[in-house]
Amino acid sequence: MRVHLKTLGCRLNEAEIESWANDFVAEGHQLVNQETEADILVLNTCAVTQGAVRKSRQLVRKTHQKNPRAKLVVSGCYATLNEQETVALDGVDLLVNNQQKDQLVTLTLNELSEETMPSIATEPNEVALFSRGRQRAFIKVQDGCRYRCSFCIVTIARGDEKSKSIDSIVAEANTLHQQGISEIVITDVHLGGYGSDTGSNLYNLVTALLQQTSIPRIRMGSLEPWDLPQGFLELFKNPRLMPHMHLPIQSGSDTVLKRMSRRCKTSEFRALVLEARKIMPNINITSDIIVGFPGETDDEWQQTLDFVQEMQFGDLHIFTYSTREGTKAASMPNQISTQIKKSRSQALHTLAASAKRAQMDKLVGHTVNVLWEDSHQVETDGVSTLFGYSPNYLRVKITSTEPEKLSNQIIPCKLTSIENNVFNAELA
Repeated sequence: MRVHLKTLGCRLNEAEIESWANDFVAEGHQLVNQETEADILVLNTCAVTQGAVRKSRQLVRKTHQKNPRAKLVVSGCYATLNEQETVALDGVDLLVNNQQKDQLVTLTLNELSEETMPSIATEPNEVALFSRGRQRAFIKVQDGCRYRCSFCIVTIARGDEKSKSIDSIVAEANTLHQQGISEIVITDVHLGGYGSDTGSNLYNLVTALLQQTSIPRIRMGSLEPWDLPQGFLELFKNPRLMPHMHLPIQSGSDTVLKRMSRRCKTSEFRALVLEARKIMPNINITSDIIVGFPGETDDEWQQTLDFVQEMQFGDLHIFTYSTREGTKAASMPNQISTQIKKSRSQALHTLAASAKRAQMDKLVGHTVNVLWEDSHQVETDGVSTLFGYSPNYLRVKITSTEPEKLSNQIIPCKLTSIENNVFNAELA
């Protein structure tokens, strides 16, 4: 059968569809890029905000409309938290909740497959990864979270923590490398809590990946700025572990962090960032901030602006607080008006853009190793534009008349200038 997979939301969702794609291909089924070509449509949904819920609902409807004859499978946080609503949507044939995700392919084939056997077979993972033009792959190493931040619906949707074994993760990384993948991204719901249910930890996992694989690049997903194992930052001295850490702080005010039920104070976050920058002077520290959390006063908001200014993040993901029924924050008093949220968001975007540009300016003239992607834009004169990423996760572009010599290669390049938050580069 022909299978089309699509996802909304986080990197963990990306990692899950990578895994499903591999499993479908291993069973002899074909992946297709267009919904209209598929016999089975698989959607991985999101519910992190009300906007994500709306987009997930729209995705289900639009996907069914594009191919009403195909069987439609829906999974993810939106489907898990809104089961009755999801199964009532036109075209939904099967709902696989988050607790069943590991069995999605088996459940789909058992319940929805046709009588005929698959007509093709390929090496496991081959079509699954390269049909989407990837040089990097996401590896899901854990699911669930034992903490309950007062604003977060995802931990409710994902359930308790459950970690994969180190041996299985190492095997997956080696398989990906054998198929040409140059970079893996380790991701999950609570990455710092990896191994809490198995007696292991993130230090042990990363050490095993560095020792038992030879994949050129290992990148960490989002890391909550607590629970990091002793000695973890020292691992970044290995050049294969990419110097980028996304540490979501969510607010620069300790009183807001307390209401959020966050387990990190600004002083602790500051100390962590200073230590990371001491060990890795070229590290790119990025973060998340929620704007307009219930009860956020003008003084608390100014504390956030001051903290962001001090930290000089390389990039900042800015989220306007969205009420999510079922979370503690939804019933908190003193909800912030839309107008104030919008004004504060605009101010923070301006500050974040200035900090990002300042960090980028420091790197102009430097030579870095860039992993170039295999897709490129062809200009009329035969010159192609390729894009890639530096070790510290900065976007880079280059022009070439021979793009095939750069695609999926890690090549030293000199950063010459900045254009629309992307570095222009030339071969070193």
